[in-house]
Amino acid sequence: MAYDNKNFSDNRNNESLFSKRIKAGKRRTYFFDVRSTRGNDYFITITESKKRFDDNGYDRHKMFLYKEDFNKFLTALTETISYVKTDLMPDFDFDAYNHDHENEGIEGGAELPAIVAEEDSSIEDWKM
Repeated sequence: MAYDNKNFSDNRNNESLFSKRIKAGKRRTYFFDVRSTRGNDYFITITESKKRFDDNGYDRHKMFLYKEDFNKFLTALTETISYVKTDLMPDFDFDAYNHDHENEGIEGGAELPAIVAEEDSSIEDWKM
């Protein structure tokens, strides 16, 4: 059954205000989008899109991240990645996966910012 949802008549609720796309392999893409609420507040959606093996469409998983959780999320993500890089796989060359085609869809082909801070910087440097 189709119907008009009056709560979403403003285009800002249906469109991304800012978007980044990261291709991850042949079948997976991540989207980071900034969206606004009716109350002129902002949140981030993180979407994983995976092409189905039968080439019949995509599976999508979406996560909503609200401003009050930005710093906690960034801290947890940074600590988790740092743990994998320094404690579990210290000899692995993570930079070997930095290819120009992974930056496809990013304006001007700019490099992606590093997610994990160097050992001598603190999480405070990353807070928005």
